[in-house]
Amino acid sequence: MNRIRDLREDLDLRQIDVANATGIDQKTLSNYETGKTNPDSFAIIALSNFFNVTTDYLLGEAQLNFKDKAAVLKCLNEMEKQIADIKRMIT
Repeated sequence: MNRIRDLREDLDLRQIDVANATGIDQKTLSNYETGKTNPDSFAIIALSNFFNVTTDYLLGEAQLNFKDKAAVLKCLNEMEKQIADIKRMIT
């Protein structure tokens, strides 16, 4: 699961750091990242909580991470700013 590796690397963490924080064995975590095995429900929940992402985002089912209402509002505000910038450029 590349998303696990991407999230870990974004935080400049080693596999052992994530393993220690989540209780998931480092070799097991490595297997998740390489696609050799798939995480069980315990691991999915532990990893999504650790990285503060939704389980859908962690599993690659969602492109955006909307963990809560504040995340949705933040994304909408950013989109509104981008739309306003584009409108200014074309007018």
